[in-house]
Amino acid sequence: MKRFLTVVSVTVLCLIGLAACSSQYIISTKDGRMLTTESKPKLDDSTGMYIYDDADGRETMIKKEDVVQILER
Repeated sequence: MKRFLTVVSVTVLCLIGLAACSSQYIISTKDGRMLTTESKPKLDDSTGMYIYDDADGRETMIKKEDVVQILER
């Protein structure tokens, strides 16, 4: 039983650590919108669009030309 509790404790600590490491990003657009992302936006050179997961976890795209800056939160 003691070993089980130790394993559970270590697992919980690891999950908390992983959650703390994930970062949100803010995309500022030319039209003044501030988009919150759950993942770091990645530029797809073939399409010229940034791909990211939005605040609801859906994969979303935005044109590179519409982005003013991307900030880590």
